[in-house]
Amino acid sequence: MKKLIGYMRGVNLGGWLSQGSKEKTHLDSFITKDDIKRIKEELKCDHLRLPVDYEIIDNEGEIVESGFNYIESCINWCREYNLNVVLDLHKTPGYVFDDIEGSKGFFGNLELENRFLTIWDRLSKRFSKYTDMMMFEMLNEVTDSSYLELWNDLALRCIKVIRNNAPKVKILFGGVNYSSVASVKYIPEPYDENIVYNVHCYEPLIFTHQGAYWVENMPRDFRISYPFKKEEYLTLLKKVPQAECGPFKNDPEKLIEKLGVDFFREIFKEAVEYAEKNNVSLYCGEYGVIDLAEPKSSLRWLKDINTCFEEYGIGRAIWSYKEMDFGIIGDHYSSIYDEIINVL
Repeated sequence: MKKLIGYMRGVNLGGWLSQGSKEKTHLDSFITKDDIKRIKEELKCDHLRLPVDYEIIDNEGEIVESGFNYIESCINWCREYNLNVVLDLHKTPGYVFDDIEGSKGFFGNLELENRFLTIWDRLSKRFSKYTDMMMFEMLNEVTDSSYLELWNDLALRCIKVIRNNAPKVKILFGGVNYSSVASVKYIPEPYDENIVYNVHCYEPLIFTHQGAYWVENMPRDFRISYPFKKEEYLTLLKKVPQAECGPFKNDPEKLIEKLGVDFFREIFKEAVEYAEKNNVSLYCGEYGVIDLAEPKSSLRWLKDINTCFEEYGIGRAIWSYKEMDFGIIGDHYSSIYDEIINVL
């Protein structure tokens, strides 16, 4: 498969310009130049993924210059430390991945879609000069499969807007069902040679999101180790149907029998073949384990998925650098921190 040079080992900066406080004190302190240095020199990453919520750069259609300045500062720090950047629009007016009900009016709404395209027109104009060290991710995690045709149409329009300003920048195109690896085959053939297929992988969700308060019907005190027995998974699945997502929708009982490296080989196989067919690189923009999981189980999961990434040549960025319930530099992972760095 076409390898994504410069984006093979990364980390997300969740909680800074996205999903965090919009107060200046937070924005000035949550991520600093020292963090970028650490990501390069200690974590040994070649890139980072920078999620950005639209409110940081857009106020009812008006440009928020301070928000663009935060992005620019991060890019300049990354250039200094020889890191590449994935600029991810994590939230757009009318749509956010973790508010399904509130986002139902986005796709097909011309006014909201035009605001989305205007935001990307501004972003691509402002940051086109960094094409040599950046990829643009159009929108984080399109949720329901019912949006497939609408999303593919809007994404094509977005690509054309970006191409007017940045003809050669790499553009990440994720599929529906939260950028599931099972949805890659529904992404259209590449618009040009600089399209990259994008996935997120938190499979099995029952492990990586154990006890997560935002997963519907997930018991807050539920804990499970990795690997686990099929019977444990199938029993809990009846209580937490949201865990039966992505590749598990078709035949969870058969798939779970392969838990381990073979499990990840199996769920990525079809996406890799589709990417190879279209001569497109495959990138995993998010993967990781909640900090409620037992650390050594998390390490086993990370070793398995990263073995698969290495075998298939898939670039990736772990979620997340700090805090956000997944932060790898927090106290929860201190006992295995050096080992995590070795397997990223």
